[in-house]
Amino acid sequence: MHRYEVLRRPLITEKNTLLQSQGKYAFEVAREANKQQVKQAVEAAFSVKVAAVNMMTVPGKQHRVGRQQVLSPVWKKAIVTLKAGDKIELFEGV
Repeated sequence: MHRYEVLRRPLITEKNTLLQSQGKYAFEVAREANKQQVKQAVEAAFSVKVAAVNMMTVPGKQHRVGRQQVLSPVWKKAIVTLKAGDKIELFEGV
C-alpha cells in the first residue's frame, strides 16, 4: 500500500480538537493499514515526527432506510501523538 493511500481524511470533532492541545491528531485510515504505515504516512505528508500511534476499528451503526435496516460501513481510526514541539498546520484555526 502506498503511503498516500493510508490516510483517508482528518477527523475534526469537538473531542479531537481538545486532544490537539496534547499533541494528538485523529485520522480516518485505510482498513488494511497498520501502525508503521500510518506513522510513515503522517511523517511524509506533514513533515513532523510521530511519537506513538493508537488505532481502533469503529463498528458500523444500524440505520433505517424506509422499512429496511442498513448497516453503515466499518472504518478504522488512528490517533497520532506527535513529539513535543511538532504540530500539524492543517488543523490550526478549525
